[in-house]
Amino acid sequence: MYNYGIAIHGGAGTISKSLMSEEKEIAYKSALQEARDIGYEMLEKGGSAIEAVTLAVSSLEDCPLFNAGKGAVFNAEGEHELDASIMNGKNLEAGAVAAVQGVRNPIQLAQLVLNHSDHILLMGEGALKFASPFKIAMEDADYFHNEHRFNQWQKMKGSDDFQLDHSDKPKQYLGTVGAVALDVHGDLAAATSTGGMTNKKFGRIGDSPIIGAGTYANNNTCAISCTGSGEFLMKGVTAYDISCMMEYAGMSLIDASNQSINKRLLDLGGDGGIVGIDRAGNIAMPFNCEGMYRASRNQQEACVLIYK
Repeated sequence: MYNYGIAIHGGAGTISKSLMSEEKEIAYKSALQEARDIGYEMLEKGGSAIEAVTLAVSSLEDCPLFNAGKGAVFNAEGEHELDASIMNGKNLEAGAVAAVQGVRNPIQLAQLVLNHSDHILLMGEGALKFASPFKIAMEDADYFHNEHRFNQWQKMKGSDDFQLDHSDKPKQYLGTVGAVALDVHGDLAAATSTGGMTNKKFGRIGDSPIIGAGTYANNNTCAISCTGSGEFLMKGVTAYDISCMMEYAGMSLIDASNQSINKRLLDLGGDGGIVGIDRAGNIAMPFNCEGMYRASRNQQEACVLIYK
């Protein structure tokens, strides 16, 4: 039996300990632990890595604390445009959706694309038309309304500024949720979901639904889910970059992920982090900013962390 395990993140960025109340920190850690354990329990039952990451990310999407699903930020039109992707390391099959509206759990729609489409990435109205034959949960705009997110948007409404939920400073665009897992069969999977950037315009899409940039899984190497400055993660093809260094340079997951996050991404001018797991069950969760909501669990240990 493989050393099955799971790692999740709830976004990285300007997470100031001095501004975090004890009550809020407990709420974040509780939500992370719940999502992690939902995924881990699926692995314990012999379930697949794909099932585990879908369940974990769905749990984070249902929590208003994180910038995905119910907690998604507002775009420039006062609406919510949601992105998600999922990848199976066993066969390199993937599914993704971008700029979809009204979908309660975008990661579940991405999984439907993986399982039932010859395409990988569907967007907007087209993705919703694809979803119509399936039992995918839809919600009205009120479901996604969050007063904290709304107030963030009001501060920037009508301007060219944008930001993500973990910062009070414009152009600090760092947030997403994601999960990676190794199952008892030795298969890897990765999943990522986001609401994007507050006040984003022109149908902007970041790295989260882009296979190789925000999400990647390959049984020969690792599974990776990214969070951070999407434009820079796309430039660095960060999720695949880590796998590539492992496959072609023989680097460990720890060394490859540190090189990608703490050297290559920084050299590009980007901030962020990843959660990753390799085919041996080793877990890495590096980030180059103030904090990253993260949790992991395997047969040896479990943790829930926010700061360095």
